[in-house]
Amino acid sequence: MSTRDFIEKDYYAALGVAQDADAAAIKKAYRQLARDLHPDKNPGNTDAEARFKEVSEAYDVLSDPKRRAEYDEARRLFGSGGAGARAGFPGGFPGGAGGGQAFDLGDLFGTATGGRAGGGAGGLGDLFGGLFGGGGAGAGSARARSQAASGPARGQDVETEATLSFEEAVLGVTVPLRMQSPGTCPTCHGSGARPGTAPHTCPVCQGAGVTSRSQGAFAFSEPCRNCRGTGQVVDDPCPTCAGNGVTTQTRTITVRIPAGVKDGQRIRLAGKGAPGRRGGPAGDLFVVVHVSEHELFGRKGNDLTLTVPITFAEAALGATLTVPTLDGNVTLKVPAGTASGQTLRVRGRGVPGKGRSGDLLVTVEVAVPKRLTPAAQDAVKVLEAELGDPRPRITAAVQQGGAR
Repeated sequence: MSTRDFIEKDYYAALGVAQDADAAAIKKAYRQLARDLHPDKNPGNTDAEARFKEVSEAYDVLSDPKRRAEYDEARRLFGSGGAGARAGFPGGFPGGAGGGQAFDLGDLFGTATGGRAGGGAGGLGDLFGGLFGGGGAGAGSARARSQAASGPARGQDVETEATLSFEEAVLGVTVPLRMQSPGTCPTCHGSGARPGTAPHTCPVCQGAGVTSRSQGAFAFSEPCRNCRGTGQVVDDPCPTCAGNGVTTQTRTITVRIPAGVKDGQRIRLAGKGAPGRRGGPAGDLFVVVHVSEHELFGRKGNDLTLTVPITFAEAALGATLTVPTLDGNVTLKVPAGTASGQTLRVRGRGVPGKGRSGDLLVTVEVAVPKRLTPAAQDAVKVLEAELGDPRPRITAAVQQGGAR
């Protein structure tokens, strides 16, 4: 990601959140947009695909506290949005050609590499190098960027989704993921040239990937238009990839989902994204996990929750119950006199974790029958008379005409 992106792109607007939104609001906005715009949900919709990439890029920056701070600082210093970034310095630079001519800050920062705002420092060197004769540190930074432009480039990060059952999310699972993403062209093996031929050094930039131009008192570096910044020219393009060296490929990879993942969690798989260019490393694959609900169990952090109906006799006299877990059954002792709605804890039978696993929280509810036989009604009346009034204070207040 270039410094131009940090200045010109409004990642907050892309996600539809305020600039002071917290991490939870940003994550919630991204999850909703990612679900609505995902290519699997919008096959063949190029607008949705472009928007999906836009919100993914915005989330990658705003979900990382360090990158978000760099992004906010860049926008604070150089203006937010494309118009502000291109407005330049009112009235022009003192002594500069053109007086009030607008100055493009994207040229100021050049083709910064490394994906962080800090990478634009070299562009400042070029600016001041142009002001004072184009030598010294400015020329050196331009050469460094030239080498970076024609050198290895890291592949793009790729994001996909996986839907798991409740049990798979709690206990962990290995799943195959079938996905479409850019990959090295199988015909030219990434060179971009027809088999039997090879790229040659660009005669315009001499393989640097960038060219220099002067504008009044300023000297700027920009990607070479002849080779598109690669430093290499392909005379006879590969028929499969049209000279790009990359094609869209369908691949299946096996992913191990660790135990205890939560709904909406992003899992990073290093080096499983799009392949790099010119021998560069591959990007990363991010898997967004969606967890289905369970008919019996719920989840509260690392604890599992379960509601178990019991009879009045079991609650009054106590009982020993057998209840299910996700990996077998356990015995649960219900003490005599247990109230309806009371929660009992079974330690260590919740979500596996690092060090200590969560617990199983069993909430017992006294089941009240909707219909009783005449014999059952008589038995309940006898029991009612035997047990007496369960709310003597309330009864006394009623007899006194209300609480005072």
